[in-house]
Amino acid sequence: LPGGCLKSVVMGLFQAAYFKSPALPGILAFLADTLLVLSFQTPLKKTNALIAQMGITFVNTYVPSALCCPSRASILTGKYPHNHHVVNNTLEGNCSSKLWQKIQEPYTFPALLKAMCGYQTFFAGKYLNEYGAEDAGGVGHVPPGWSFWYALEKNSKYYNYTLSVNGKARRHGENYSVDYLTDVLANMSLDFLEYKSNFEPFFMMIATPAPHSPWTPAPQYVKSFQNVSAPRNSNFNIHGKNKHWLIRQAKTPMTNSSIQFLDDAYRKRWQTLLSVDDLIEKLVKKLEVNGELDNTYIFYTSDNGFHTGQFSLPIDKRQLYEFDIKVPLLVRGPGIKPNQTSKMLVANIDLGPTILDIAGYDLNKTQMDGMSLLPLLRGDKNIMWRSDFLVEYQGEGYNGSDPTCPGLGPGVTHCFPDCVCEDSYNNTYACVRTLSASWDLQYCEFDDREVFVEVYNLTADPHQINNIAKTIDQEILEKMNYRLMMLQSCSGATCRTPGVFDPGYRFDPRLMFSNHGLRARRFSAQFL
Repeated sequence: LPGGCLKSVVMGLFQAAYFKSPALPGILAFLADTLLVLSFQTPLKKTNALIAQMGITFVNTYVPSALCCPSRASILTGKYPHNHHVVNNTLEGNCSSKLWQKIQEPYTFPALLKAMCGYQTFFAGKYLNEYGAEDAGGVGHVPPGWSFWYALEKNSKYYNYTLSVNGKARRHGENYSVDYLTDVLANMSLDFLEYKSNFEPFFMMIATPAPHSPWTPAPQYVKSFQNVSAPRNSNFNIHGKNKHWLIRQAKTPMTNSSIQFLDDAYRKRWQTLLSVDDLIEKLVKKLEVNGELDNTYIFYTSDNGFHTGQFSLPIDKRQLYEFDIKVPLLVRGPGIKPNQTSKMLVANIDLGPTILDIAGYDLNKTQMDGMSLLPLLRGDKNIMWRSDFLVEYQGEGYNGSDPTCPGLGPGVTHCFPDCVCEDSYNNTYACVRTLSASWDLQYCEFDDREVFVEVYNLTADPHQINNIAKTIDQEILEKMNYRLMMLQSCSGATCRTPGVFDPGYRFDPRLMFSNHGLRARRFSAQFL
């Protein structure tokens, strides 16, 4: 075998030959679709008991882009969006495009696991939003790196969908007992665990539709959580003053019908998660029956967060705030002590390096921007860890008017009937999210005519109500602007250099606000 896993694979083959089981651990990753941190603990009680309480919860886990396809591409590649070039959920935005298939897919962490580390790999669920598009190979395209492939065509559904079963289309209808997607994924996954080879280590990724729209719960759960409503935090249903114009355009206060709509959506999202909870319980029990649970790492996370009424925005993601970029991350596995909590700053670009590290792959052979969490999982001492990371998003907008609200003119999209719009072409921003011993800070710049800036001190203002861009110390602004330019042009190891408040940070004020620096920042924004 070529590549960085040779030693570990040889050891695995030795153990398999003499002990009839692989030495390398199994790895199981669950990926939710659009799950915010605050909304997972109640409907996922069994998941909490089986993963969080048996392992570690990372309470400061973020995504570099709060949208499905760019975020999933970051998980698969271990890269920031400006390095994998997936900027939105369309083929034109490189979501599962021919270019993505040619340039990025051969180097995703599952491809390396299979080719270099000898893992049998299994995928079931939603892959990328435009997967299965006819212009990009249809469902006949099976990405490199997957031994068993059960991928949903296009975006999340619960009924009336098509799966690519190892490249062959399989159509499902609306009969709960045989078609409800979360349960179908559970049954396929159980079959894999029953019939897989016991002489090779395994990796499974199960990407459920829940809790993404259309929020269709299983029939036994349609009456659950009848008294639940969306959280009424201090940023709920208030005007987003001193924020980017897209946030300020939201109508405050929201209408009663808008609030009822988002409360209903929140409740249905929880209902769909009950089937995910059942799925996870079934698979953990199967691993236990197989005698494999103690040698299996299990991850649970989401591709992005979600907002329900914050700053009077009805429902969506895409924005730079905590409710959209922060996600859960639970991990259990060999050597991980139970009931742990970590406050380290973690990003989903770390998942690929972590899984490859678990498999024994030499991370120096990759071009990934993320860091391996394995030292944190093991509880190693004196770890040098990041204090900041990059958030970047390229706004979407119609060249013409949004059909829902033609009076608003061109440039906006994802508009609700009351003409509150969730995105626009100049909702293009980049942020440095900092979490150090002395600062809990977010610094963001928009690539618009204003070069609008938002800054939040989350120690004093955890719900990001007060934009302090005009009152914070000028030196900090300059340092954050420079750090943002550095991160937007980073690749691999240069994405892991010291942050503004780290002892090893170096700052050259001569580079600040120069024409060269500003052009460099905006150039990189075009290629997020």
